[in-house]
Amino acid sequence: MSNGVQISIAGRSIGAGQQPFVIAEMSGNHNQSLDRALEIVEAAAKSGAHALKIQTYTPDTMTIDLDEREFHISDPKSLWAGASLYKLYGEAYTPWEWHKPIFDRARELGIIPFSTPFDDTAVDFLESLDVPCYKIASFENTDLPLIRRVAATGKPLIISTGMATVAELDETVRAAREAGCKDLILLKCTSTYPATAENTNILTIPHLRELFGCEVGLSDHTMGVGVSVASVALGATVIEKHFTLNRADGGVDSTFSMEPAEMAQLVVETERAWQALGHVSYGPTEAEKKSLVFRRSLYITENIEKGEPFNQHNLRAIRPGYGLAPKHIAKFIGKCAARDLRRGTAVTWDMLDTTN
Repeated sequence: MSNGVQISIAGRSIGAGQQPFVIAEMSGNHNQSLDRALEIVEAAAKSGAHALKIQTYTPDTMTIDLDEREFHISDPKSLWAGASLYKLYGEAYTPWEWHKPIFDRARELGIIPFSTPFDDTAVDFLESLDVPCYKIASFENTDLPLIRRVAATGKPLIISTGMATVAELDETVRAAREAGCKDLILLKCTSTYPATAENTNILTIPHLRELFGCEVGLSDHTMGVGVSVASVALGATVIEKHFTLNRADGGVDSTFSMEPAEMAQLVVETERAWQALGHVSYGPTEAEKKSLVFRRSLYITENIEKGEPFNQHNLRAIRPGYGLAPKHIAKFIGKCAARDLRRGTAVTWDMLDTTN
């Protein structure tokens, strides 16, 4: 956090001094198969992701069974055009009886399982499974009663900021903290599916950290790893990406989800970005010191007899770097050699005849 205190989730520290915490979001990519859900857990663990997140709701806790007016998705550009909200959630939801086997498999494989609850009943259910933290989705980040209920568990809380204004986020953060949340992570998020890079605005990430004094990250709906890697350079310590076995298999979220090889690349490249941050540093590092000898320096490039003047032909700045620095060349040109000098000799001050 901004005060140097790190958040711990299931024994894993999250903060500026740690490798970015990568979350694989299963969402509805199980395609209503528990076997596939467990395969997704295994693939996420194998890819190196640190956590596996699901969503806890039922169609009836999300909406009502009505396929008309605002309950029907009529936008032709939507991935889910033509479906009712109720039908969509029926396809995407993770049956509650699957939660325990999914969580158990994740823990067996060393990956941290948790979920996004969408109402109080989901929170109660997840508490019975002893989840280590909670996630609030972008579309629920203004549901202050839900946020208070989750915050009251005292567990770390991750909130996506998609669509929220600064005023709304202020209400959200205040509600969470007043209800008992001590460990808060805000994820910059663009709530379009997929999102485009130019609509992601990751410069918001350091501003979120400064504004709310909490850990920050990215819930990334763009394709590829570029945006996530760039966000690490701006201080993101948590990266969340939707995850599937194969986009070609279809599913409600498959279009903007990562495949296993991509997730593995994300884990590697975000860690490299974090390692590259280092600290403000000038001058040669320990690793660079061996390279100093390959800088240019002054060398005798033609044999010179004692008393012969230095000129641009017999004295040049070349590699390697054992001679005097090139900036001293003007002090030699036109002056005489103090002794015979052999071609290929590094220049030193005692070669200069100072008696004239």
